[in-house]
Amino acid sequence: MKSKFKYLTVFLVLAGLMMQTSCKISLVKGKLEASADIIIYGGTSAAIVAAVEAKRSGKSVIVVSPDIHLGGLSSSGLGFTDTGDKSVIGGLAREFYHRVWQHYNTDEAWVWQNKEEYGNKGQGTPAMDGENRTMWIFEPHVAEQVFEDLISEEKIRVDRNEWLDRKNGVKMKEGRIISITTLSGKAYSGKMFLDATYEGDLMASAGVSYHVGREGKDAYGEEWNGVQTGVLHHKHWFQSDISPYIIAKDPTSGLLPRISGEDPGEKYSGDNKIQAYCFRLCMTDHNENRVPFPKPEGYDPLHYELLARSFATGRKDWFEKFDPLPIHKTDTNNHGPLSSDNIGMNYDYPEATYERRKEIIKEHENYQKGLLWFVANDPRVPEDIQKEMQRWGLAMDEFKDNGNWPHQIYVREARRMLGEFVMTENELLKKSPTPKPIGMGSYNIDSHNVQRYVKPDGFVQNEGDIGVSTNGPYTISYSSLVPKKEDCENLLVPVCVSSSHIAFGSIRMEPVFLILGQSAAAAAVLAIDEETTVQEVDYNKLKEVLVAKGQIVE
Repeated sequence: MKSKFKYLTVFLVLAGLMMQTSCKISLVKGKLEASADIIIYGGTSAAIVAAVEAKRSGKSVIVVSPDIHLGGLSSSGLGFTDTGDKSVIGGLAREFYHRVWQHYNTDEAWVWQNKEEYGNKGQGTPAMDGENRTMWIFEPHVAEQVFEDLISEEKIRVDRNEWLDRKNGVKMKEGRIISITTLSGKAYSGKMFLDATYEGDLMASAGVSYHVGREGKDAYGEEWNGVQTGVLHHKHWFQSDISPYIIAKDPTSGLLPRISGEDPGEKYSGDNKIQAYCFRLCMTDHNENRVPFPKPEGYDPLHYELLARSFATGRKDWFEKFDPLPIHKTDTNNHGPLSSDNIGMNYDYPEATYERRKEIIKEHENYQKGLLWFVANDPRVPEDIQKEMQRWGLAMDEFKDNGNWPHQIYVREARRMLGEFVMTENELLKKSPTPKPIGMGSYNIDSHNVQRYVKPDGFVQNEGDIGVSTNGPYTISYSSLVPKKEDCENLLVPVCVSSSHIAFGSIRMEPVFLILGQSAAAAAVLAIDEETTVQEVDYNKLKEVLVAKGQIVE
C-alpha cells in the first residue's frame, strides 16, 4: 500500500510540474529525468533573463541553478549598477530596471527614508529616471524579488541547489550536448543548452575551448593586456613608499601577509592570474537596521598592517566607495591600496573543485570581515575614520539567511571561452569592426588589481588595475557567445564570453549579462526552429527578432 501511495505521489508531482512548465518529466530506473527545449545552467541574472526570453518565445525551458538565491551579483550587493551609457540598455534588461523603478515608485518602498531625501543626496537623477521609468540603483532584496516575480509570472521551472557533475555529468553525441546530470543524480535533456554561470563549468565540462588569465599584449595586438607594472590608474595603489616587511624596512623579518614574493613578470607578458574578487557589501548607518561588524574567527591584525601604514601617511579616502543605495544603505566596493579586494588569493578558483571554491570563498569572507573589524576597532586607525566607521554595520534586512552577508562572491573573471570570435580591446575601442552585433556595452575597460608585489626599490605596490574609456558604446558579436563548431553545436555562453582578459573588463558588467542572456536565448530559439546549429543561425533573422523586442544591437 505504501509503495502504491509513493508512486501515486510521484505521478501527481510530475503531472503538476508538467502542467506548470510545459517540460517533459519521466521516471527512469527510479531517477527523475526532465527534458525541455532549452536547458539553462546557472542562477545569474543572465540565466533568469534567458529563461524569460525562451518562455515568452514559446519554448519550454528549465533553469538548473546551483544557487538558491537567483540573480547573481545583481541581487547580491551590486546595486550601484555599472551602467555606462544607459541608452544602449534595451529589451529585457531595461524591463528589469523598469520593474525596479516600479517598486521604488511606491510609498511602501521608502521605509526609514524619504524618497526626496535620497534624491537630494545627488542620486535622484542617475538612480530614478522618471522620464524613462527606470531605476538603476537598488537594494539587493528588491532585485531578487524582481527575478522571482519574473520566474513566477512566466511559470518557469527552476531547480535550485543543483550542481553540475563536472566529471561525468555532460553527455555528448556527435558534437552536441544530449543531457546534463547534477551531483544529486537528476538528469536534464534538451535541444539547446546555455551556460550562464560566472565560472563556465558547463562549457568546460563539455570540452569547449577556453582561457584563464591574462594574454600577452601581442596575442591580439592589444595595449592594455598582460602584466601592467608601473601603470597606476584609479586610486587603488600605494601613493607613498610603504615597506612590505613585518618589521618596516627589515627584509629579514619576512613579508607581510598577502604580498607576493615572486617577480610580477615582464611588462605586457601573459600569465595565469586573474583580477581580485570581493563581496559587494550592503551596509547601513541606520541604527534601527544596523548589525555591528562581526569579528571573524582567526582574526589577525597583521593582515591589515599595510592599511595602517597607508593611513599613517595621511591618506583619508577610505569611504569613497560607500555608494548610497535607497533606505540608508550602501553598495560598498573596493577602494584604495588595501581594501575589500583580496588580491592574489583567487588564482585557482576558476578550475577548482566545488570544495576548494568554498574554501576560497570562506577565506575571502573572513578577510573582508577582518578588514571591517580592523577599521572599526584597531587603535592604529585614525580617530576620525574609526569614529565614522563605527556608525556603519551590515543591513539587518538583507541576506537574512546568511548572517546579513552576500550570498554571491564577486567573480569578476574566471574562465573565458575561446569561441568563433574573440572580443578584444580593438573592437571595444572601435579600432576593428565587430561582426554580427547582438547587443552593446559601454562601461570603461576595467580590471581590478591582479597582484601585490615588492618593487625593485624595496617598497610594496599593486599591479593590474586598469581603467580605460571605450569612448562611447561598442557592439558585442554574436560569435563571441558561440563555441567553435568542432567544440559544440548546441551551446551558447552569455557570461563567460569569448573575449580577451582586458575586453572582458568592460563586457563583465551586469547590464551586459542581462542583454547577452536575452540574445543567447533568442538565438537558441531560432536554432531550434530552423533545426540548425548555433553557429549557423541566420544572423539577419536573429537581429530582426532582437530589434523587435527592444534590444539595442548597434
